[in-house]
Amino acid sequence: MGNTHERKLHQQDKGFMTKFSDYLGEFVYGGIDGSVTTFAVVAGAAGAGLSAQVVIILGFANLLADGFAMSVGSYLSKQSEQDNYDKHKKVEYWEVEHLPEKEKEEIREIYRAKGFDGALLEQVVEVITADKDRWVDVMMKEELEMMEESRSPLAMGAVTFGSFVVVGLIPLLVYLYDYCNPTGFNLFAISSVMTGVAFLFIGWMKTYVTQTSKWKGMLETLALGAAAAMVSYAVGNWLEGLF
Repeated sequence: MGNTHERKLHQQDKGFMTKFSDYLGEFVYGGIDGSVTTFAVVAGAAGAGLSAQVVIILGFANLLADGFAMSVGSYLSKQSEQDNYDKHKKVEYWEVEHLPEKEKEEIREIYRAKGFDGALLEQVVEVITADKDRWVDVMMKEELEMMEESRSPLAMGAVTFGSFVVVGLIPLLVYLYDYCNPTGFNLFAISSVMTGVAFLFIGWMKTYVTQTSKWKGMLETLALGAAAAMVSYAVGNWLEGLF
């Protein structure tokens, strides 16, 4: 009884991890964009010598506006791809229905190019064209080289937004804490350390998407984030000197 319950829990956990891994790319790139852009705002404000209140206002304005824009862009992009796939699939169904001999010959040519010949080729053609759904699926993959996206565009946009906000909030946490409980600490230094850890973590997760070296992914993300922050800090400091 106990073993059965444990197996069910394991299957549920595995199912959750499988679903999460399907959206890992959106989570990673949303997190990278959120942390880099928000910390750039913090660095620019620090370079300009702006107060913690201003940092919080600018940071949250960037966090929510950019996060929403990025998630909408992700949703619209994937929805457009899905609409384009559906449009071509409808065309293939029409051709299979109204031009069956032409479409059957295309299947024959596709599998002849794969090395099939003679009676075996004809058998393959007959099996594929015996079912319209299978026939259309083969045409979509082999002729048009289009694969149907199994992930929801809405879910992809939501994951992107959630990751952008959650990871992008990290550079602002110390400023929020200090606003509620003044500490007198160097807020920018603490924010830099916290964001650096976030860069390393999100870079580590990125390697599961890109299948590259973990150290390479971590250091690359850290370096890009640091470069963006230094540019923002320098610009903020320069503009503050002008005024």
